[in-house]
Amino acid sequence: MTDNTPRNSLTLLGLGDMGTALARTWLAAGHRITVWNRTAAKAEALAAEGADVATSPAEAVAASRLVVLCLLDDASIGSALQGVDLTGKDLVNLTTGTPAEGRARAAWAEERGARFVDGGIMATPTMIGVPEAGGYVFYSGSRALFDTHRAALEVPAGARFVGEDPGHAALHDVALLSAMYGLFAGISHAYALIDGEDIAPKDLAPLLSEWLGAMGFFVGSTAERLTSRDFTTGVVSSLAMQVAATGTLLRTAEEQRVSPELISPYLELMRRRLTADPAAHGGEDTAGAITLLKR
Repeated sequence: MTDNTPRNSLTLLGLGDMGTALARTWLAAGHRITVWNRTAAKAEALAAEGADVATSPAEAVAASRLVVLCLLDDASIGSALQGVDLTGKDLVNLTTGTPAEGRARAAWAEERGARFVDGGIMATPTMIGVPEAGGYVFYSGSRALFDTHRAALEVPAGARFVGEDPGHAALHDVALLSAMYGLFAGISHAYALIDGEDIAPKDLAPLLSEWLGAMGFFVGSTAERLTSRDFTTGVVSSLAMQVAATGTLLRTAEEQRVSPELISPYLELMRRRLTADPAAHGGEDTAGAITLLKR
């Protein structure tokens, strides 16, 4: 197949909030964009800004070698591209999905003669096209595809290639988001404890930020311990001591009439690690409890 499309052209399928933000950023950078959306009315504003609007996924895909997917879910990809000729196309999937879906979709694309890269967007729509906002996208899959189109992919947000396993972009994405929600859970519990007390949330806020920043060392130290499998060297606050202290956290929650549901799973995980073998695990760092999560 001969590719006669301009090097700065691309196709975008999906014009939700994120897709629209991506399209506008590429347009502003001078790229020729062909867009398609199941609800055609969403493309009208972009047409006025210079986008070419396709009437079908097949027409949109035919317009460019680089085809970016930003649809609702993985099933939407299969539905939109059913029967569409993908021979010689470079598919970049920015649809939120799981690692398994990324791997399966990569195999699906290869069977149809296309190269494939999966992506995980670490940004909100308002961060797209705003470099100082710090947003970026994880990419994994075909390194050749990524290298070919890297300049275009870096226009909306930073581009970080995390390996040729197509599932690794989604895995990185979900790992970071999971940590984020765990952080949000702890912050929510802290605010619930002071609710109704003579402590203003705005006064607790800087203390929370300062304390959580100080605890950031746990990210790196845990990585080192999981790599070495040494959970005992240089321990400052042992598992036995921390488990003993959890009673205070739970009694305080009860006194404040606050459900412990946001913190109790982690406290219980530490307790399980300790009670399995107090002599072996009592002097460990809490990172050892992570080993109990694998099924």
